[in-house]
Amino acid sequence: MTDTQPERRTVPTHTVVVPDDVPMVALLGPRDELLRTIERAFPKVDVHVRGNEFRLAGDSGEMALVERLVDELLEVAGAGQPLNREAVERAIGMLRASTSERPADVLTMNIVSSRGRTIRPKTLNQKHYVDAIDRNTIVFGLGPAGTGKTYLAMAKAVAALQAKEVNRIILTRPAVEAGEKLGFLPGTLTDKIDPYLRPLYDALHDMVDPDSIPRLMAAGTIEVAPLAFMRGRSLNSAFIILDEAQNTSPEQMKMFLTRLGFASRMVVTGDTTQVDLPGGTRSGLNVVREILDGVEDIHFAELTSQDVVRHRLVSEIVDAYGRYDASHGGGRRGQA
Repeated sequence: MTDTQPERRTVPTHTVVVPDDVPMVALLGPRDELLRTIERAFPKVDVHVRGNEFRLAGDSGEMALVERLVDELLEVAGAGQPLNREAVERAIGMLRASTSERPADVLTMNIVSSRGRTIRPKTLNQKHYVDAIDRNTIVFGLGPAGTGKTYLAMAKAVAALQAKEVNRIILTRPAVEAGEKLGFLPGTLTDKIDPYLRPLYDALHDMVDPDSIPRLMAAGTIEVAPLAFMRGRSLNSAFIILDEAQNTSPEQMKMFLTRLGFASRMVVTGDTTQVDLPGGTRSGLNVVREILDGVEDIHFAELTSQDVVRHRLVSEIVDAYGRYDASHGGGRRGQA
């Protein structure tokens, strides 16, 4: 009898060489945090770093993704953008989505810069949303909290104003109470509606020199007002944003959309799972999609929990609430 030796399988290996002029700490992160992020995302690949080389061993397909990831991260770092765990995780997610767009194109896209800070999309869907704003006169941004719907729209508005594409920015929200009645709140009408508009002011302060905001508002270049103040107006040469649009009635939505004037653009943002309208009132945001879907020069952009760019737990909270709603028959208050 002859002994048979077990067949030895050769584990595929590959080496990715980083250019000498790139500091490895930029790719590995402090205390190798980014390297650990890559290792967690690719459990089928052993990743070892020697000098300026990534030495890979394991699944061939996964190694190819790691090589592509390193190339994308090099381009992001080369554009002067510091890498962090969030950027690496988002780049991995985009590569796994097998889209034709490169993560570096998304993560290095600049919308507007202010006081040394640059606002840019952080996910593929956010880039598609921003691109849609460039291509269409009216864009609806739909998605849960934290997906950047309003923030990115406001950044595009500020960029359009700076480029003199429009003469003014108009930001508006419906003043719909969630558990409180306006009449019982203290103060003047301005005092009563200010809490509803505060998130718009907060975002505005991130994008425009705070010292110049009172002057711009006094001149009418920037206007922040409740939706009711839009009635009867025709808004020309303006970038108009309607926030929290799920809390409009169908009549209010029609009123707002018909304010569109010449050389103007509109962005309507909202989350159809967070409706605070009285029971039995349909959300104008739900109705408008049935009416306008397919109309040329109007685009509906969908953002999901995967596009949440706040703390990582926000995305998990959104998903958990979605599962809870599904298991309880979608019985959350205010759904229309």
